[in-house]
This record gives sequence, C-alpha cells and structure tokens, in this order.
Amino acid sequence: MVDTMRRHAGTGVAALVLSSAAFGTSGPFAKALIEAGWSPGAVVLLRIAGAAALLLPWVLWSQRHALRALVRELPLATGYGCLAVAAAQLGYFQAVERLTVGVALLIEYLGIVLVVLVMWALTRRRPHRLTGVGILLAVLGLALVLDITGQTTPDLVGVAWGLVAATGLAGHYVLAARETTLSPITFVALGLTAGGVVLALLGATGVIPMHVGGSQVAVGSGRVPAWVALVELVVVAAAVAYVLGVLGARHLGSTLASFVGLTEVMFAVLVAWLVLGELPGPLQLVGGLVILAGIVTVRLGERADARRSATGSPVDFDVPSPVA
Repeated sequence: MVDTMRRHAGTGVAALVLSSAAFGTSGPFAKALIEAGWSPGAVVLLRIAGAAALLLPWVLWSQRHALRALVRELPLATGYGCLAVAAAQLGYFQAVERLTVGVALLIEYLGIVLVVLVMWALTRRRPHRLTGVGILLAVLGLALVLDITGQTTPDLVGVAWGLVAATGLAGHYVLAARETTLSPITFVALGLTAGGVVLALLGATGVIPMHVGGSQVAVGSGRVPAWVALVELVVVAAAVAYVLGVLGARHLGSTLASFVGLTEVMFAVLVAWLVLGELPGPLQLVGGLVILAGIVTVRLGERADARRSATGSPVDFDVPSPVA
C-alpha cells in the first residue's frame, strides 16, 4: 500500500514538474513571435484555438453518450473560458510585449492573493494570520520587482495587462473550484473552446488587433520558422501542459499540486534566458523570490484555515494547473 502511494506521488510530481516546464515555455515563445511583428491577440488566439482543436474531438467522442451534461455545464465552462483562458492568456501575452517574461508571470501570480482578498470581502471571514503575512510579502515583492524606488520606470501599460492576467488567474481558482460533473480534461477543453470563440469575436470586431508578423522568429542565437514557435505553443505549452497538469493533480491532490505548480516561474525565467537572452535584474530576482515566498505563505495560511474550520467545506483555493 505504501509502495503504491509512493509510486503515485512520484508519478504526480514528475507529471506536474513537466507540466510547469511546458507552461513556462509559453511566454518566451510568444514573445519571440510578438517581437517578429505578431500581435499578442493573434498569438493567444492561435494557441487557444489550436489546443482546443486537439482536445475537443477526443472529449466529444469520449462524452458522446453524455452530451446533455456538456450542455448543462456550458455556462460555467464559458465563464471559465472568458476569465481563466481568454483574460489570463491575453493579459499575460500583452504584458510580455512590454515586460520581461519573469516579471509578467510574477505579476500574474498575484491572482492567488487576489482570490483571498475577494473571498474575504464576500464572506467577511478573516483569513489566517499566515495568509495576512503572505499578502504583505507578495506586495513587498511586487514593489521590488517593479523597482518603485525610481531607479527604473516600469511600463505601466505592461503592469496593467499583468494585473488583467492576475484577474484571469483568480477567475481560474474560483471557477475551477466549483462543483461540476465534467472531468478536468473535458472542462479544460470546453473552456479553451469558449475562450477561443470570445477572442475570435473580439478580433473580428476590431476590439483586439489581430495580425501576423514575420515568417521567421529569433530563438536563442538563431532563427526558426514562425510555425515552429506556434506548434510549440499549441502542442507543448497548451495541450500537453494541461493534460500533464490534470494527471499530476489526480495523483497528488490539489494542495500539493499547487505548490509544485509554482515551479512554472523558475522554468519561465530559465526558458526566457535561453530563448530570448532575457534575465531579470538582481533586485527583480530578489522581489520574485519574495513574491513566491508570499504565495507559499498564503497557501499555508489557507491550508491551516481549512483544517481549523469545524463546519462547512471552504473554497479550495489550491486548484492546480497554471494558465499562462
């Protein structure tokens, strides 16, 4: 029994680390396309639509005898697609156009703190003291990342887009925690489809610029065809990343999975350095570590709060699978 549990844990950790590594490639390869003249809206639409095209046929086939359940859950999946898919990914890709990949992702991860603040306001239930400490650490880390001392001026438009991504990530944690009869993969596939439809409509009406750029993109010290970067975003950074994330979560559970998922930031910074030659400055690296420490402390506070709760089931903030 113990050996079986260990094998499941090992499989879960391996799957989630690979998922985080896959998600971490999205920012660098998207930025390579953006620097080649592609609009962020076009990049995120192609990524979402491509991943949906890979996952949705399998979902429809596997759920062909339960289509009524799919229709019943469409409102929730559509809300998830608008926030967790469209807003989170569009905000993140718009942010990496103006900020380094690491900084944009760190701002997005403040969405975890935003969830706690929103739920505090709605429930009037004071969070655990560890949660409060984590929020203060996250705010301090953000100040260091943005270098508010004035030595450098952050791109405020990029910061605003990063906060849009954080709002989308908060939507992911809130909506994905809702009860549903759909399997995680089915729910993700419907969310990707809904998000893709929303972005396509915004592009068709001219709200979000949609245009393609050069046929070659700079990767490392060389250049590769743009379609290679697009395939990487669709297959690796979206479809494979989501599937591995779901697999890992089923083996580890949401709380432990969410901690392992924080390794995405490390992978994103590493890939951005290799692909774009982009590395945050020393102060930003320190700020990033402080933000991560704050997020981990928030997690610990919510976990302690859940343990001490004698009645009811608290909202599970620890839904895994990042959305960048």
